[in-house]
Amino acid sequence: MKQIIEKITFKTEPEEYINITNKIYEVIKQSNLSEGLLNLSILHTSCSLLVQENADNTVMFDIKNFLNEIAPKRNYLHNTEGSDDMPAHLKSLITQSNITLSVKQKNLVIGKWQGIFLLEHRNHSKERDVLFHFMGV
Repeated sequence: MKQIIEKITFKTEPEEYINITNKIYEVIKQSNLSEGLLNLSILHTSCSLLVQENADNTVMFDIKNFLNEIAPKRNYLHNTEGSDDMPAHLKSLITQSNITLSVKQKNLVIGKWQGIFLLEHRNHSKERDVLFHFMGV
């Protein structure tokens, strides 16, 4: 068994949800492994990862609206980095910071209509790091 650990950096726009599936495939294809487990970890607390529908953009639009409804901007005690600080933490609390997926013959084992998304919950452009940890043969 071998492993590859790589940091992938993404530039986000305010409250942008980015489909990162193609970039993940690119890194898998460049690796010397063809089968195993892939763990993706977002190395921040105010953004998240999500496996979700990738065929219809209105799904992500509705998810963003849902998250804004359950974690609205308001007067929270924690506002060290601004009024979007605590809502961003709440949104990442109910989504995911890690995703583990199977890889078979250098392909992700995900559904036809699924993609991997980086969800930026802050109102500012950011550089976000995803740790790519692929273990296998």
